[in-house]
Amino acid sequence: MKKDINFPAVTDIKIAVGKTIDENGENDWYVYVINNKPAALNNVMIVSNATEERNGEGRKTSTLRHLIKDLEANTFAKVERIDPAVFSFYNQFWVSFYIGRELFDKKFTIEPFSEWEVTEIEELEMKGKEAE
Repeated sequence: MKKDINFPAVTDIKIAVGKTIDENGENDWYVYVINNKPAALNNVMIVSNATEERNGEGRKTSTLRHLIKDLEANTFAKVERIDPAVFSFYNQFWVSFYIGRELFDKKFTIEPFSEWEVTEIEELEMKGKEAE
């Protein structure tokens, strides 16, 4: 049972939406997982979806699943492209990973925002929005 599994606290891991500019000068938005730990992460599973309301009501997006086999210490990885049309939704990301034989699990949420409400994300060296 899940209640019988000890999930240690997740620290030094972030989810963020970052903006890049493509070859045509258009904005490209991607979700990134950032590993600020001094250890590599293994079998990083990220499950994402979004809902219009905080309580899960209203319009919903489909659920996407991504696997990153290994994420080295103090690095980041691109997870998925994200459409600015869902920035007004509550975007949720369940992140599970192993360090050695220990399992970690945490839910991150990016609250609704607009393209103009972004800040510098130091690890990505780009503008974006970090999950809480």
